[in-house]
Amino acid sequence: MNVRGRVALVTGSGGGLGEGIARRLAAEGASVMINDIDAARVEGVASDIRAAGGAADGLAADVSRSEQVQALVARTVETFGRIDILVNNVGIAKDRSLFKMSENDWDSVLTVNLKSQFLCSQEAAKHMRDQGHGRIVNIASRAWLGWWGQGNYGASKGGIVSLTRTLALELGRYGITVNAIAPGLIDTPLFQALPEETKARLMQAQPGGSVGKPEDVAWAALFFASDEAAFVTGQLLYVCGGKSLYATPAV
Repeated sequence: MNVRGRVALVTGSGGGLGEGIARRLAAEGASVMINDIDAARVEGVASDIRAAGGAADGLAADVSRSEQVQALVARTVETFGRIDILVNNVGIAKDRSLFKMSENDWDSVLTVNLKSQFLCSQEAAKHMRDQGHGRIVNIASRAWLGWWGQGNYGASKGGIVSLTRTLALELGRYGITVNAIAPGLIDTPLFQALPEETKARLMQAQPGGSVGKPEDVAWAALFFASDEAAFVTGQLLYVCGGKSLYATPAV
């Protein structure tokens, strides 16, 4: 899957899924712009990639704010000369049931998870349009199918699925493909921070009884970002160990 010589921007790549995706793209020959809200994490990942022989730069930015998105995309183009791949990965969760969820819980999750993808896609696509080539990969979630206590998170991820399909229609004429990945239960710091009882219950609900790795999602992102995926657009790929087959909470 060829991305050699391409330039990728991966949001939320200071850790977790985003870091795994950025490292895979760099290992396959892409130049990568690392982004996170935490500057130390940005520099840590970018330094590691450079130490391994890859090409990477980084910028701390809040991608839910338009002026910071503009600066991030501009930095990518100034550093590497172009932008070929955008991976919209950044996301947060504030799980609450309906009667316990605050307005801030709702607004913050929708802003970070969904608005950021709109802003980043809009800005990056301007350059991709002029180039006549681009790949946008949006990270959604199996949770868009519904999950107890995730009304805000599920709505944001469902919005990403809809946005992906719409952008695929709008941007296809410019040689830009837009696809989405819906991960399930993945072994990230967020998962590890859960109480052991909760982790055990979630694992029991997995069809295969196992949890995925960031690398599993990274390989899917690499495919969508590659030259070989030129005729694939508007699609949603589940990387969830079969959890998309049903939406009943683990009880």
